[in-house]
Amino acid sequence: MSMLQAARAKSLGLPRDAAFSWGLNRAIFYAAAKQGFRGGSSDVGEAPKATARSPSREVYRLGDDEAFRDPNAPGITFVIGDRAQTPEEFERAVTSRFTNPENFHAAWEEAMHVVGEFDRATLESRQRFYDEVYRPRRDRLSDEWTEKYSPPLRSKKKDSAGAEPRSSSSR
Repeated sequence: MSMLQAARAKSLGLPRDAAFSWGLNRAIFYAAAKQGFRGGSSDVGEAPKATARSPSREVYRLGDDEAFRDPNAPGITFVIGDRAQTPEEFERAVTSRFTNPENFHAAWEEAMHVVGEFDRATLESRQRFYDEVYRPRRDRLSDEWTEKYSPPLRSKKKDSAGAEPRSSSSR
């Protein structure tokens, strides 16, 4: 979700770091909405209410979608609760899942290509983006990117049948 949402934001004019912040923010938001926001009775699609101790924030609109941004942060940085979705947080949560920076860049280019196939009206609509861009591709892209760009670490060789060899001490 983060990659396609970030590519969407970049395509709609946000600078790269702000697009990464948007992508991570929307992924966190929709994951929380899917599970039900903790600590309250917020409806799905409604952001958790700001509390007295929450940092200052303002609503930022991207098409018909919106998120809170921290007006005191340098550039455009989105927040959920008291946690900012910074470029460093995007690196930790998203970029690090790829084996190396080149693999992340290749997946990013694929995400930009996918989003580039749709008109601005589709990208500006939260529902159309989900229905036409994200949902039809989420599982396939996740599987492809995992296979191509973040293969599992292999600590032991497998035999031709795919089984790990047993050591003599485990018999």
